Amino acid sequence: MDYSKVFETHCGIAHTRWATHGEPNWVNTHPQSSGNEHDFVVIHNGILTNYKDIKAFLMKKGHVFDSETDTECIAKLIKHVFDTHKDQSKLSFRELVEGVVQQLEGAFALAFKSSRFPGECVVTRRGSPLVIGVKSKTKLATDRFPILFSKDHRGASNSFFSSALTLPGDDTSTLAPVGNHKEVEYFFASDASAIIEHTNQVIFLEDDDVAAVRNGMLTIHRIHRDQDEGNELQSREITTLKMEIQEIMKGNYSSFMQKEIFEQPESVMMTMRGRVKFEEQQILLGGIKDYMQEIRRCRRLLFIACGTSYHSAIATRQLLEELTELPVMVDLASDFLDRSTPVFRDDVCFFISQSGETADTLLALRYCKQHGALIVGVTNTVGSTICRESHCGVHINAGPEIGVASTKAYTSQFISLVMFGLMMSEDRISKQARRREIIEGLKQLPDQIKEVLEMDDQINALARELYQQDSFLVMGRGYNYATCLEGALKIKELTYMHSEGILAGELKHGPLALIDKKMPVMMIVTRDPVFRKCWNALEQVKARKGQPFLICNKGDTETQQQVDKFIAVPHTVDCLQGILTVIPMQLLSFHIAVLRGYDVDCPRNLAKSVTVE
Repeated sequence: MDYSKVFETHCGIAHTRWATHGEPNWVNTHPQSSGNEHDFVVIHNGILTNYKDIKAFLMKKGHVFDSETDTECIAKLIKHVFDTHKDQSKLSFRELVEGVVQQLEGAFALAFKSSRFPGECVVTRRGSPLVIGVKSKTKLATDRFPILFSKDHRGASNSFFSSALTLPGDDTSTLAPVGNHKEVEYFFASDASAIIEHTNQVIFLEDDDVAAVRNGMLTIHRIHRDQDEGNELQSREITTLKMEIQEIMKGNYSSFMQKEIFEQPESVMMTMRGRVKFEEQQILLGGIKDYMQEIRRCRRLLFIACGTSYHSAIATRQLLEELTELPVMVDLASDFLDRSTPVFRDDVCFFISQSGETADTLLALRYCKQHGALIVGVTNTVGSTICRESHCGVHINAGPEIGVASTKAYTSQFISLVMFGLMMSEDRISKQARRREIIEGLKQLPDQIKEVLEMDDQINALARELYQQDSFLVMGRGYNYATCLEGALKIKELTYMHSEGILAGELKHGPLALIDKKMPVMMIVTRDPVFRKCWNALEQVKARKGQPFLICNKGDTETQQQVDKFIAVPHTVDCLQGILTVIPMQLLSFHIAVLRGYDVDCPRNLAKSVTVE
């Protein structure tokens, strides 16, 4: 039946991103076009690594490029394929896209439209997230969507610049509502939060899936690659999201970041809910419980992440070494890959990512998986690529995080890793007193976070003294070293000031040369095992005419008397103190950015889900 005769179809694409290549201007914006006639247009999230080769080939064929983007190569390449083959056979839009994307290298999520194929839209992904939202008045015919495969067109040759293409056939499956109401809407987005106000029914696409809307019908095809042999992904689940529209609205807050900072008492509670039994002193992480015997037998633990997620691993490394008595290795995903780090079958590798789509982290995951290690994902996004490709994992349950600068995801990742350490040590008699101390600290944590948030006005006043500065140093050690790194990162992300997180133990090995009366310094000096060492660092800074601000503990008048300005946070067990000391840094960076007139939710040059390498 031709559904185009039953109801009218409409299709459109748009994009809000800037160009990865070239400066953000009108010429480099998306969609990118195939030429003056605009036969084909494309929008692209990601980066092409072989665009120079494609561009050189197309220029030899007479194509003229207008932009500096890598994306324009895709639009002109599909135009070239269409013109080359239009007289030989009748190719569908989807077939054209399949032929083109197999020539692309890098990470991408793509959406195509064409005046040659009116009312149609084709999307595909590799390495960048892509989700399909489905909205209909009646229920869908199935909750699992069957996928059909086509043979890779390249055969023995992997080069586009060889002879003609032999493109796949058009056999595929379709998705449609049942009943009298055949109207259906499809939404393509990089994140489910972008479409939740329209529908909560979504399909998460895998790498090399090609989805097309034609005559009001959705079809999903998959290029048959060698790695699919014997392990074909035969269907895609239609998932019903539990996310509520209220969760992605700002409410009474001025920005998403401010809202997410103030949500942390609730978000850390949600991370612990159902997992920490305070009375029984027990921890249960359901996503990894079936793998605990294998994890306990491992030789070492590897924690691999980027940015803020990396800092959450730094923050908990010392505790995990203490509780598990295993070597704990923490690596930035990009450096981990650059070194081709040795990985063994008796390693357990944790991959931490708020979005679950971070490109470098995902590449590191696949590297470790190929070497036979057990893969554990720690993410905040159900259905993300890291979730799907891990053997087991922990969902941090922080709720949607819209602001680019991560705040509540950091504290929830922190707590999730602490809970893992507690679970690992539950059968060790020598660790029971320490476990009780930490679990009691977790119980008090939400109320203590509320106390810190009540200091917002005081932190705002401090921001007014700092917002015109050009540089800012954050110093600490022990469990608070991660706070220095994360605090400095937040200052960089939001305020565009130069900021550096410095290990106080390294002060005399170079950083002390930066100290004078004009250099703003924040020092974290809390009552923990390294208190005296931090006190010594404070004395060194003051001896060089430094005038540091302090984050210290409430009631610690001895420390407070050493400086003019301080922020006093509640005292908790040493391994959890980093949660209470990082929140003032989140608030400080937020207020400085606001005073400078910057957009705190969308810092320049940054994206929420880092899908480019």
